[in-house]
Amino acid sequence: MKNKENTSGKLSRRKFLGTAAFAATGTLLPSVLSYGSNPKVVSKTGNTSDRIPNSQFSGVQIGAITYSFRDLKGGLEATLNACIEAGLSSVELMGTGVEDYLGAPKTPVQRRPAPDNPFTAEEKRSIAQYNSELKEWRKTNGTINAYTHLRKKFNDAGVNIHIYKWTAGDTEEELDYSFKVAKALGAIGITAEINEQNARLLGPAAKNNGMYAILHNHAQFAEPGFDVDKLLSYSSANMLNFDVGHYFGSTGLNPADFIRKYHERIASIHLKDKTGPDNITAKNANQVWGQGETPIAEVLHLIRDQKLPIYCDIELEYPVAPWSTSVKEVKTCKEFCRQILI
Repeated sequence: MKNKENTSGKLSRRKFLGTAAFAATGTLLPSVLSYGSNPKVVSKTGNTSDRIPNSQFSGVQIGAITYSFRDLKGGLEATLNACIEAGLSSVELMGTGVEDYLGAPKTPVQRRPAPDNPFTAEEKRSIAQYNSELKEWRKTNGTINAYTHLRKKFNDAGVNIHIYKWTAGDTEEELDYSFKVAKALGAIGITAEINEQNARLLGPAAKNNGMYAILHNHAQFAEPGFDVDKLLSYSSANMLNFDVGHYFGSTGLNPADFIRKYHERIASIHLKDKTGPDNITAKNANQVWGQGETPIAEVLHLIRDQKLPIYCDIELEYPVAPWSTSVKEVKTCKEFCRQILI
């Protein structure tokens, strides 16, 4: 049975919270996938479960960008565990800390230079040595294998890495390496901010590796003269990581209309609830889902009904209440999407 929605394409928060209460008891929990030998998953409490995540609903893959768990301590292990606890079967993985986790050399200089406090000669030598060691580490035969093993670790837990948000640098060699790493992780491509430089540089490197350069927007669509068609034209490998919340919050336009027009160039979307630019109380402000104005339901229904192969990723940006956690909030957002889609 499909949920009722109001004329703006939003799911009633009262309706959602009512059904979510049943979900907490297990009445509405989605069925789980069965992978191989049905691996055990260990939670923070040390409990094990025979179940692994499945966050695909009515053919629509709901995931999250791991930026949503930025408050957690414990590095990549904590991030993976958060994905499992939130019930996510796919993620856009932020690359922060991944090289450290895999054993890369660590930078000896933690601070940034300042006009009144530049790097000392000794710090410059340390940084140069670190850069040389890191470059050598990236060239070793075992490095790509390390990413392959990391992919297996996520996949064995039932979590697919569909996009990687990281580059080693902006040279041709560094970008080629970055896409090879992303491919080893099982991703379809690398995401980066949508701008002229990234559209020109990432597209060719992505195409050479049979992958996508997936360009993410903030408020660019509201900027005078912004030309998304021009940026996409630089390479057939250029795609969009379309943030429906930032688009609506900055322009006031319906993101579903944009998706209808550009769906063939959209690899993924970011989901969040925001007020519009004309809201008299708070303009372009992040909101708890169901309390904003972004037409999340209309967007998800469009992707479901048109069977569009677009990953839909939760990005948790509203403040988390002291009595909650980022994991609980992402899980609630996932359930919000599920109620829209079933």
